[in-house]
Amino acid sequence: MTLKQAGFTAIIIIGIVAILSFLSSNNILSINAEMLFYTRWLAIISLGIYGLKKKSLTSWILIAMIIGAEIGHDFPEAAKNLQVLSKVFLKMIKAIVAPLLFGTLVYGIAGHADLKQVGRMGWKSILYFEIVTTLALFIGLAAINISKAGVGIKVPAGHHEELPDLPPQSWNDIILHIFPENIAKSVAEGQILQIVVFSIIFGIGLAMVREDKRMPMLNFAESLAEVMFKFTNIVMYFAPIGVGAAIAYTVGHMGLGILLNLIQLLATLYAALIIFLLFVLLPIALMTGVSIKRFWQAISGPVSIAFATTSSEAALPKAMENLEALGVPRKIVAFVMPTGYSFNLDGTTLYLALASIFVAQAAGINFSFGHQLLIVFTLMLTSKGVAGVPRASLVILLGTAASFGMPTWPIFIILGIDELMDMARTSVNVIGNCLATIVIAKWEGEFHPKNDSELQ
Repeated sequence: MTLKQAGFTAIIIIGIVAILSFLSSNNILSINAEMLFYTRWLAIISLGIYGLKKKSLTSWILIAMIIGAEIGHDFPEAAKNLQVLSKVFLKMIKAIVAPLLFGTLVYGIAGHADLKQVGRMGWKSILYFEIVTTLALFIGLAAINISKAGVGIKVPAGHHEELPDLPPQSWNDIILHIFPENIAKSVAEGQILQIVVFSIIFGIGLAMVREDKRMPMLNFAESLAEVMFKFTNIVMYFAPIGVGAAIAYTVGHMGLGILLNLIQLLATLYAALIIFLLFVLLPIALMTGVSIKRFWQAISGPVSIAFATTSSEAALPKAMENLEALGVPRKIVAFVMPTGYSFNLDGTTLYLALASIFVAQAAGINFSFGHQLLIVFTLMLTSKGVAGVPRASLVILLGTAASFGMPTWPIFIILGIDELMDMARTSVNVIGNCLATIVIAKWEGEFHPKNDSELQ
């Protein structure tokens, strides 16, 4: 069977299964549940055959997501035990991040010894980040004011899920959080921004020493970066299993029915993110001159991983490798991507704007537009540097609610669908940072698209 035949077969079988499921769920046609079970798995087998023919990492990740969702739906108890596989994958990815950032940044700075460019990239990146995240903030604000998803919400019973203990951050805390006191501690805690700051200063210091002292460390940094990219390739073979397990666990412990709960809020977020992608990021991508098709080929794999695992870190190593293959110099990729993880959280910023006003609407508080702006700008500032903390956005919302006199119970309602919302905002974070890297490379005059890169 050829790839084309396998694809057509999979589409036909999936179409039949979708029609049968629709007819059954709407009581138009009485179909045995066991028959539906077998037809769904027949469709999945057809997708598996297509994946074997396609031999693409991205294809297998997407197929694994479908298989994981089906396992979570059909065997929820077994699916809950699969979380360990997704945690193994995330642990292996997190093991890559620190040495990869150190090696690429140190070699990128000291290897070219252009310290002026580092400063130039710094202010250009911050300027771009703030413009784009501000646009995201206004789109989120507009979306929730139009949909009014929080109006009419009543306090439900039984919302007792615990949130991680993350105290509110002052200006001093935000500034101090940027600088490492112990690089080993920063690596252990996964503090990306602190690792970046240490690596930049280390690279500048290395560039300032004489050549005979510089070259051994420079060669080490280059070798470390190359090894970690190969390490990434090895770990990516496990990606479909890790991603499938993550989706299986999500569906297994939440159920497909969760899609029906708080659907208006969920739809508002997804619609706002789509508008942001189409009317902000797409025009920016077109202005850079990058081929949209090739850009999507470069980021589709990392975005799929981010969506399934709700972790931006999980997508970082592969995204960096693919952007370099796309034609962005390693020194720019290594600087902009990790910096953006703290300062360019487009999806998270949009979500925070939307969720904060949702809380006010649910509580029956009618804030003026000026007051709403004050809330969301506060959220944008206090969210810096906490991207790696699980459900940190919800904790930030709790602190902000207390600061502005809002009740906290609407935030606990969001917990029910936060995982589904986190999938979307994390994916947009990754897309936004990948595009930001290309923008800065283009701005520096160093974006040279390659015609023969192999992207997965």
